[in-house]
Amino acid sequence: MKTQPAPTACNLTVLRQLFDHIPPYLVPKLASATGVDEKARTFSPWSHVVSLGYAQLTHALSLNDVCDGLQLHSGPLSALRGATPPTRNNLSHANKVRDAGMGERLFWEVLQHLGEVSPGFVSGRAGKQFLRRFKRKIHAVDSTTIQLIASCMDWAKHRRRKAAAKCHLRLDLQTFLPAFAIIDTAREADAKRAREVCAGVKAGEIVIFDKAYVDFDHLQDLEVREAVWVTRAKENLQFEVLTRLPLPAGSRVVADELVGLQNADSRRKYPGLMRRVTAWVEVDGKEQLMTFLSNQLTWSPDTIVELYRCRWQIEVFFKQLKQTLQLADFLGTSANAVRWQIWMALLVYLLLRYLAYLSAWAHSFSRLFAILRSSLWRKWHLPSLLKRYGTAEGHFRYQSHPEQAYFPGFA
Repeated sequence: MKTQPAPTACNLTVLRQLFDHIPPYLVPKLASATGVDEKARTFSPWSHVVSLGYAQLTHALSLNDVCDGLQLHSGPLSALRGATPPTRNNLSHANKVRDAGMGERLFWEVLQHLGEVSPGFVSGRAGKQFLRRFKRKIHAVDSTTIQLIASCMDWAKHRRRKAAAKCHLRLDLQTFLPAFAIIDTAREADAKRAREVCAGVKAGEIVIFDKAYVDFDHLQDLEVREAVWVTRAKENLQFEVLTRLPLPAGSRVVADELVGLQNADSRRKYPGLMRRVTAWVEVDGKEQLMTFLSNQLTWSPDTIVELYRCRWQIEVFFKQLKQTLQLADFLGTSANAVRWQIWMALLVYLLLRYLAYLSAWAHSFSRLFAILRSSLWRKWHLPSLLKRYGTAEGHFRYQSHPEQAYFPGFA
């Protein structure tokens, strides 16, 4: 039996090699721009970022878990641009008072930097074969609810006995990277955030979202901006069939119609025509009749159906994020602390995806995470470590099961 070669020795820890993908100037610049450096004395903003990134990579369950783990490795930690281990009070205070907007800006700046270093990472066509046919960007919009502890997080009360934060996300389906995100409480309906989430969609691009994001003012705004949208039709939609289009031979589509809205208020908000496509779709092994809406009036109805089917990939993204990184136990109860932890989860996800891109990683995302988590303090050359485990056939993005997209504690 052929054995895999051992990883090449290196002077740097795996943790340092991972965080070296963050430019050295970036955290001090953002700390100054957001006023975080004015609230930092003995515990630097860079040490704060490293501590929260370490908490994600180790699934730390508490502040003491993070502080003790970093204190035990304070020597190799100091080699990571002078990072220092925090005390429990320092880390708790930093999460509470330091503007989480710095974490948000750090994520987007690192994404931009990695795109400049490796343009293929942010502009490649890594999607399914169906998506590669399109020469335009395809976005999926959805939200995920992250349950919190209602008894100590009054700011995030969602229902009578529940508290929750919500992440509204626009995902580029061809690169599988976030294009826009909002992290807030779960009180507001998705439709109220639709315009904000889709503000960056450009003319000619395609945006796909569930019926929870249907708002006729927003749909008209997308129409005026010449963006293509695809969504599910609500059951109570009042419409008038104006034209019935011919159906493709052998298609699972049962109706293809051009419709106008009947309700006067809805018609005032969206006066134009809509494409209404009804088709049989397989969901969890069962055939279901679904109805879709779009402002694209000329494409094949099968294309409309298949585009909406691709929306499932944003559920795969949420599954990778929530089941792999640490979004079940929070290190603080304030809104600011929760936002810090979620943005750091997104940042660590981005860095891991970049490593997967550089090493042509062929296994699941969860296995990549597990390998790094178990070797953070080892002085191994990171590319050789990933090459040792990542040479099998396959593709890490789609090795996930739809039925595992949700699990207890997450809506």
